Amino acid sequence: MNIDREHPEYVARKAMWKQYRDLYGGGEQLRANAAEYLVRRHREPGDVYQERLGRVFYENYIGSIIDWYAATLMRREPMLEFEGSDAGAKDFYNTLADDCDLKGTNLHEFFRQRFVETLVCGSSYVAVEFPRAAGRALTRAEEDASGRSRAYLVNYGPDEVINWNYEPAGGLQWAVVRTSCLRQSRVTDARWEKETRWIYYDREKFQVFRKRGEQGEVELADQGLHALAGLRRVPLFEMKVTEGLWLMNKAALLQMEHFNKSNALSWALTMGLFATPVIYSEREWNQIVGESYYIQLGPQDRFGWTEPEGKVYQIAADNLVRLKDEIYRVCYLMGQAGTSSAGDLRQSGLSKQRDFSITQEVLRAYGDAVKESMKQTLRAVAGARQDGVGIDVSGLDEFDIEDFSNELDDARKLLDLGIGSETLKRQLFKKLAFKYLCDARQEIKNRVAEEIDGK
Repeated sequence: MNIDREHPEYVARKAMWKQYRDLYGGGEQLRANAAEYLVRRHREPGDVYQERLGRVFYENYIGSIIDWYAATLMRREPMLEFEGSDAGAKDFYNTLADDCDLKGTNLHEFFRQRFVETLVCGSSYVAVEFPRAAGRALTRAEEDASGRSRAYLVNYGPDEVINWNYEPAGGLQWAVVRTSCLRQSRVTDARWEKETRWIYYDREKFQVFRKRGEQGEVELADQGLHALAGLRRVPLFEMKVTEGLWLMNKAALLQMEHFNKSNALSWALTMGLFATPVIYSEREWNQIVGESYYIQLGPQDRFGWTEPEGKVYQIAADNLVRLKDEIYRVCYLMGQAGTSSAGDLRQSGLSKQRDFSITQEVLRAYGDAVKESMKQTLRAVAGARQDGVGIDVSGLDEFDIEDFSNELDDARKLLDLGIGSETLKRQLFKKLAFKYLCDARQEIKNRVAEEIDGK
């Protein structure tokens, strides 16, 4: 088996993913790779181009937009609801909610990071893993005591899932994940070497391959049954959005155009601050004057620049504003473009409210994608552990600071109708309590839910 073989779709997209990560990160990350994005002018001298690269800057609108969506969507934690009487299982999910990856990351923050990666790259992956241990546990108590039942989550980017195959029914048949890192061969040795690992998953088994250094041999490091072997399911779950909701893909070309034009305008303005000496003479001239640049012309020679009626700087500045507005528009945030033009000032309150209602609908679609990913992952964990609980995820559907008070009013009106359903009351009270206690530990939320249910 060629473990390093790449899927054609992966090959077509891996350069794009690198560019999208640079555009999102900005700062020194983009500056280090600026030569890949700053267009070199026709016949531009190399030293001039290098000077422009040294002065490069980047106005990162799309990165701020993506972070705004993530912060707004995940302002309140999603609500985890557990149905069933398995107290031990609920205790486990309290622990998982506080530390889901054995690195101290809570479940809310873990999926917020996966959501950001999804908006940047179009998708993100979560793997369900269990600690490996020698021998077999004879009882569930022994399994819990040894830590084997302590499921945890591992995140992978789409640029790390290099090959896969789907069955006709739509589920993953197998997948290959490739990661790499730098390791020191010995504690006392300062030499670092690259270690590459491949993990092959199918519906029951996994295999881990490893290669140390660039010239090393690929060797089988581990194999066995994976976490979801009992469910006959590949333990890899994808969070994905549609093409229309993939923000980076919608705005990347606009952001690149803005990057090149803003740098061109900045360079032109900067050069305009330094006067260039002009020598009118027919004899040879070799003295260095001014800022080391000069132009030599004969007494009858003429020199000038061509531009649209001398207004090219204003045209460029106006175009940059339009590009910025377009970036916000395609990301459904026209109201946040911040333009103080007359057109924006004339926008009616109803129009602004309508614009934000569109943003809210997009946020709800994102919330559905995050909740579905969380439900699939947590239900797979419950199935692998054979927990006696049903798991549901709700929330991520309110984005206005006044939403909670409005919901309280709506709940009061609903109760005033006198509907004779205790189940309705309990579910209503739990929903309100979970939203008010969104930052509380999962253990507290579970206890409140049990008290409401009268258990």
